[in-house]
Amino acid sequence: MDHNAILKAYPDAVTINDATGAFKADGSQITLIQSDIDAARTTLDNEAAAIAYQSVREPLYPSLGDFADAMYWNSKGDSSKLEAYYTACEKVKTDNPKPS
Repeated sequence: MDHNAILKAYPDAVTINDATGAFKADGSQITLIQSDIDAARTTLDNEAAAIAYQSVREPLYPSLGDFADAMYWNSKGDSSKLEAYYTACEKVKTDNPKPS
């Protein structure tokens, strides 16, 4: 049984047992409809895909320490490190675009 899809399709489910089914808090059994579970699985997969790019991008960004250093030097009149930081961030975004 796809427990996550069942929970998405039937938010009142509190117990899911592969052998006996899904149940509400009061113990009453929920009639599971496979097409509802399939639609919920599709929704969950789409939600996951919509944010998957974030986990790919995150380790590729320059560190916040680099940003702090660039901001310090920018305050001293040298914007080259800040520009390089922005360029590096833009490359990560370009190489790993957000899905539309």
